[in-house]
Amino acid sequence: MSELIRYTNVSIHQADQIVLHDVNLTVTGGEMIYMLGKVGSGKSSLMKTIYGALPIASGEARVLDYDMTKISRRKLPYLRRRLGIIFQDYKLLTDRSVEENLLFVLRATGWKDKKLMAAHVHEVLEQVGMDTKAYKRPYELSGGEQQRVVIARALLNSPEMILADEPTGNLDSETGREIMDLLYAISQAGITVLMSTHNLQWPELYPGRKLVFENGEIH
Repeated sequence: MSELIRYTNVSIHQADQIVLHDVNLTVTGGEMIYMLGKVGSGKSSLMKTIYGALPIASGEARVLDYDMTKISRRKLPYLRRRLGIIFQDYKLLTDRSVEENLLFVLRATGWKDKKLMAAHVHEVLEQVGMDTKAYKRPYELSGGEQQRVVIARALLNSPEMILADEPTGNLDSETGREIMDLLYAISQAGITVLMSTHNLQWPELYPGRKLVFENGEIH
């Protein structure tokens, strides 16, 4: 499998505080990876370095062939197009429909053909079981439905890897299971899923690699 991430002796800082040190991590295609640890243990910080929202303090770091210690602001959008990012708080545009939320992303990433765009939006919404709700605004949807739309948005540009920050954190257990079914199916289809979670049940129900964040280190 192709190598998507390689971190060697990486240190990560937040506001002059060392959050993680001596991070050595390799991630390959098609993996399901769980990041486990207390709040403040560095899970979100690591994720932010992967999509270039937080600089690497020291060490060597490559993500999808980009050197993250030297990546320019100009190249960040190209890296992010190859990643799908799922936020716990959804970050959907509340003043437009589900379909418009997804079309907005396609336009922002250079799509031009309106017919192709509409067909692609329908396709990803169908993939997450939301094709009948395309006309609705986010506030008309349940939390689980909104998270399905967020997953659809993450899939729009056929990412090589999905980063999911507590994707089931705000959901009840049954809805959480449905979202995990979806994410696990995505990883089984060959897209790496790297997710942070406090739910220790998920790695048992949906097997994957566990990264434990503790005392500034990853085990």
